[in-house]
Amino acid sequence: MSSTEKISDIETGTDTSPRGSASADTYAEERRTTEGPVYTVSGGDWDDVLSDAEHDDRMVINMGPQHPSTHGVLRLVLEMEGETVTQLRSVIGYLHTGIEKNCEYRTWTQGVTFVTRMDYLAPLSTEMAYCLAVEKLLGIQAPPRAELLRVMLLEINRIGSHLVYIATGGMELGATTAMTLGFREREVVLHLLEHLTGLRMNHAFIRPGGLAQDMPDDYQEAVAEFVKTMEERLPLYDKLFTGQPIWRNRLKDVGFLPVDACLSLGVTGPVLRSAGLPWDLRKTEPYSRYDEFKFDVPTSTDADCWARYLIRVQEMRESLKIIKQALKKLADEGPGPVMVDDAKVAWPAQLSLGSDGLGNSLEHVRKIMGQSMESLIHHFKLVTEGFKVPPGQAYAAVESPRGELGAHLVSDGGTRPLRVHVREPSFINLQSMPAMAEGGLVADVIAAIASIDPVMGGVDR
Repeated sequence: MSSTEKISDIETGTDTSPRGSASADTYAEERRTTEGPVYTVSGGDWDDVLSDAEHDDRMVINMGPQHPSTHGVLRLVLEMEGETVTQLRSVIGYLHTGIEKNCEYRTWTQGVTFVTRMDYLAPLSTEMAYCLAVEKLLGIQAPPRAELLRVMLLEINRIGSHLVYIATGGMELGATTAMTLGFREREVVLHLLEHLTGLRMNHAFIRPGGLAQDMPDDYQEAVAEFVKTMEERLPLYDKLFTGQPIWRNRLKDVGFLPVDACLSLGVTGPVLRSAGLPWDLRKTEPYSRYDEFKFDVPTSTDADCWARYLIRVQEMRESLKIIKQALKKLADEGPGPVMVDDAKVAWPAQLSLGSDGLGNSLEHVRKIMGQSMESLIHHFKLVTEGFKVPPGQAYAAVESPRGELGAHLVSDGGTRPLRVHVREPSFINLQSMPAMAEGGLVADVIAAIASIDPVMGGVDR
């Protein structure tokens, strides 16, 4: 059959393949290449979904994926009757990176550098969940100092993420001042994280067994100054937004999602807590010494966009409380290791920076290059091959700024993961978009998306 005939068959919907006519709706078209079959996947049941709108009263429009209010790469297909949304469907996959699959081709330590790029607004949360699962498989626990530093870093990161929620959500609703203020404060967060970990984003600082290295000598002063700055600036958000009638009217009674709907859809995080359920893994299933900290879990029963805004602002205040407590605990407990005392796992924490701020310390280089052949061999194998993890599977979850973020890892006993799957809250929470938006105005769709605060890097991982 000629290529022209084949194209004609595709356009008319007929199937002349050997598989028979019954397979037309089941199988995607394929073509053979030197690397194997390549499939052309169609839109599935889109024709059926949109067939209801084929009359004069309703229209179907695309919002995104190139839309400033759909977080860059989210496509929403809206069926509308006037200004009212009668049907909504989320279309994802425009940012797909295959991070989970890539982890299968890297060592357990290298996997951290992949998962940290999923939720790029809260990279430390993904690192934390991944490393907790690896540590569960290894049967180890990070040293007490490393656990406190992890908590401190996670809460600093949480504040930065919530600031982006206010900044982008405000801009999408027309409050451009929110954008300038939110990113001004987030820049303070990123400067601090760069000082503490070496990178502004995608840190790969939390490693299986602990941390990549200890904090700089002046970290106590730097973090204390950050806390002081945020405590001075957070009241400004209440003045500009909480007490602003236009902001309140755009969010109040919009994007309603009651607690039973949240539970049915698996929604977690501020969206669930805005419906009245105080489910926060830091309290309900504590990890990394969170049970030693005193803080509140803000909730509401309004279950709308306004409640989610208020909860996130209050969560930033609670994070500042936790950071101050962490600083005090770190000062009281004094210095200590930040990586498990196991030479088969503890890479690269022992490779502290040299005096020039680059490369490994001269002491370590001198030992492995000039004094001990065994140390050099061990160093080489640990860096290139990685450590082995006992066979089994483990799931560990943390409370990210968007909800329950869990890592499910499977090991076959080798130096690389057999399978990696992340329960990404942005992906799960995005299921609630039709329930929030259908029956409301198209302008309220924007507010509903902003209140979920999805990060598409996590959705399309």
